[in-house]
This record gives sequence, C-alpha cells and structure tokens, in this order.
Amino acid sequence: MSYLDKYQSYLLGLLRIVAGLLFVEHGCVKLLHFPVGMQMPGGMIGNVLMVAGIIELVGGALITIGVFSRIAAFVASGEMAIAYWMVHVPKGGFWPIVNGGGEAILFCFVFLYLAAAGPGAFAANKQ
Repeated sequence: MSYLDKYQSYLLGLLRIVAGLLFVEHGCVKLLHFPVGMQMPGGMIGNVLMVAGIIELVGGALITIGVFSRIAAFVASGEMAIAYWMVHVPKGGFWPIVNGGGEAILFCFVFLYLAAAGPGAFAANKQ
C-alpha cells in the first residue's frame, strides 16, 4: 500500500473540481464574455462555438459540483476530441506543440478518466 492511497478519493475529487472550473471558464468566455470577450463569428462556426460554450459552461459546472459528473465528463471529453481534430489540427498539423491543442488533449483524457473513475470526494452526488 502506497502512502498516498488513503488520499486517492480526495485527489480525484480535487482533480474533478479544478478541471471543471477551468472548463467553466472556457464556457464563460464564449457565452458570457467573461473574464474576456470572444468574438463569435456568424453562421455555422458561430453555432458550433455556441454549442461548445454550452457544453463547457453547463458540463463544467456539473463536473465541478459532482452532479451527473460521469455523463458530463464523457460529453466534455468528446467535445475536446472533436475540438482537437476540427480546430487545432487544421491550424498546424498533428503535433499539439505546433497547433496549440495540448490543452484540448489534456481536457479530453482527464474527462475520459473522470467518466470512468467517478467523481471522487467532495461530490454532491456519488453516482
């Protein structure tokens, strides 16, 4: 047994809360223009960004408080996979260091892990 085993649930809960809050921030930028505004283009791209903002704001909030967090994390993981392939790869090729997609990849796999592992400690609903 490792020294940190007894803290596993707490660290998982902390990871969930921090990742969820960071995701909420991305949604706030797109939908609420806070803390900085994002110019929303019109047409199809604007609609896609609006849907992404809703997933980030609502999903991030659910992940943060730990309600329906497995479902929200799974949806958020999928959004980040799509974002990487639709937005980042066309900007600069496959490599994340070149195309600026490192954050999308990290979000994708952290949320995929949370969907599988569950919410951990500090969750409002242990599902």
